[in-house]
Amino acid sequence: MADSEIAGAVKAALAHVEIPGGGTLAGYAGLSEIIVTKGAVALAISVQPGMEAAFGPARDAAKAAAEAVSQGRKVMVSLTSDRAPPQATGQAAAQGRPGPAPKSAVPGVRNIVVVGSGKGGVGKSTVATNLALAFAAEGLRTGILDADLYGPSIPKLLGIEGKPAVREDGIFSPHQAHGLSAMSIGSMLTPGQAVVWRGPMATSALRQLLRETDWGGLDLLVVDLPPGTGDIQISLFQQAELAGAVIVSTPQDLALIDAQKAVDMMKRLSIPLLGLVENMSYFVAPDTGMRYDIFGHGGAADAAPRMGMPFLGEVPLDMAIRETSDAGRPVVAADPGGPQASAFRAIAREILRRNPHLK
Repeated sequence: MADSEIAGAVKAALAHVEIPGGGTLAGYAGLSEIIVTKGAVALAISVQPGMEAAFGPARDAAKAAAEAVSQGRKVMVSLTSDRAPPQATGQAAAQGRPGPAPKSAVPGVRNIVVVGSGKGGVGKSTVATNLALAFAAEGLRTGILDADLYGPSIPKLLGIEGKPAVREDGIFSPHQAHGLSAMSIGSMLTPGQAVVWRGPMATSALRQLLRETDWGGLDLLVVDLPPGTGDIQISLFQQAELAGAVIVSTPQDLALIDAQKAVDMMKRLSIPLLGLVENMSYFVAPDTGMRYDIFGHGGAADAAPRMGMPFLGEVPLDMAIRETSDAGRPVVAADPGGPQASAFRAIAREILRRNPHLK
């Protein structure tokens, strides 16, 4: 069946799901568009604040109904309200009023390190992937989660093809690539397919990718964040215990200004800052060996102390890094003893030296 036919079948199945107050979910005004990819079906149910518990059985019934007609696709049903409950602090906490759900550990994962940036185009995903491989090379059982739902690139970087397996209990089995356990929404999309999801559906999808995956006992999960400071980052930071964040920037002032915004968000949400990486730091001409600071040099090293975190190191602008990434064999895996891989290995060692609890 085509994706549109699956969406129609799901909508028809939802006509048999009753909701509080009468009626069925198929005719409910708070039902989102039904999104179908080659590996997943996703929909959201928006309710009035305080009605989440009442709609819980309808959500469960909707998931079961969609699974019956989704032809093996993973079904993701989110239940959202128009606004979050107030934070329970001070007098509100004393009176027992609701606050945000407490952070909790992710099953099968000992530590989570996020890799973020204030803007796109700084090579964050390439750094995150090679950094995960560098941690694995240091003997840590490592995974990577692609949290950039609108622009997933981990499948391309790791050479992953096909959708992930789903166990009978609905739990994902992650892809295995170059010694890493890897999950990405990109594995469930057809080539060129856009993810057209509003914030609540995107954050719900991320929660399920994170918590409904059999990570199998990782020492470290690297999360490749989307650029910027949006809903996905905030949702992750509020629900999961994080060991810390690595910020990626290029040397120029514009990138560092945006990196400062990412740092400010993480400080506001009490995320430990592991350090700053300067990507595309310099270029060495292969024919002459001459070094060129195309984007300037040293900006990140100077900015890191002002941002309140250590400078972790430089990664060069190098054809080998680009070529191996495009080929699905990142440089740390393709040439682990080469100078390009050594840059990532040095950064990983510096992080572990400064944060021995990650080992």
